[in-house]
Amino acid sequence: MSIESVRAFFRANAPDIDVIETEASSATVALAAEAHGVEPDQIAKTICIRVGERTVLVVMAGTARLDNRKCRETLGGKPRMLTADEVLEATSHPVGGVCPFGLPSALPVYCDRSLEKFDTVVPAAGATNAAVRIPPQRMAALTAAEWVDVAQG
Repeated sequence: MSIESVRAFFRANAPDIDVIETEASSATVALAAEAHGVEPDQIAKTICIRVGERTVLVVMAGTARLDNRKCRETLGGKPRMLTADEVLEATSHPVGGVCPFGLPSALPVYCDRSLEKFDTVVPAAGATNAAVRIPPQRMAALTAAEWVDVAQG
C-alpha cells in the first residue's frame, strides 16, 4: 500500500513525475544506483531518525553519512536511528523504500546539502523496487523540506 500512497502524492502534487518500478531490488544504495543507471551519490537516501521526541526524515546523498555533531547542532538533539518497525509505523514505507512522499502524517523533512550538486536525484518511492527521478530543489519544495548540512565531511 505504501507505493500507492506515493503515487497518490505525485498525482496530487506533481503529475508529471512517474513512479519507476524495477524488476531488481533497489533496497540498498548500490542496488538502486545499478537499477537506475546513476552514481551511488545520486541516490537520495531517506533516513528516519528520532531527535528528542521528534521523528524526522533526513534525505541525503547515497554514500553520505550522518554527522552526529552536526545533527545535534542543527536539529537540536542527538539523533537515534529507528528500528525497521518504527520506520514502517512512522512513514508507512518499508526500509529500502523510505522516502519523504506519501506519508500518513506530516513529518519534518530535511534535505542535506550533499544533494545540491545534482540536477536530478533518485529517491525511493515507497517500495524496495520503486523510485522517482526528481531535481533535488523540487523534491525539497514538494516536501516542505529545510536545507541543512548534517553529513560528514
